[in-house]
Amino acid sequence: QVQLVESGGGLVQAGGSLRLSCAASGRTFSNYAMGWFRQAPGKEREFVAAINYSGGMTYYVDFVKGRFTISRDNAKNTVYLQMNSLEPEDTAVYYCAAANIAAVRSRYSTQPTSYDYWGQGTQVTVSS
Repeated sequence: QVQLVESGGGLVQAGGSLRLSCAASGRTFSNYAMGWFRQAPGKEREFVAAINYSGGMTYYVDFVKGRFTISRDNAKNTVYLQMNSLEPEDTAVYYCAAANIAAVRSRYSTQPTSYDYWGQGTQVTVSS
């Protein structure tokens, strides 16, 4: 089992920044690829970004490229999502997830069903 706890969400004005954190406990964190997803009211959960076990490979959905950065610190068992230039359309509950995926630059890593463990989510609200 891997337990995941997100933090760092909140209310921010358009153009602002937030840094989400996801702290992991349980099984060896560095064995897992990590992903960030989000879900807005009335919408399906969608992929945002993924990072491989070592942090050497990342993958982003097109609409966050250049604005969001995923990173991880295996010594701290934590994965981060730095979000800059936030837009009202980024408003959602953000979830981190862990998966036994070797190659994150693949369609497989964008599917929620590929992930084994999920956090409870953290709310991000961007006002216009």
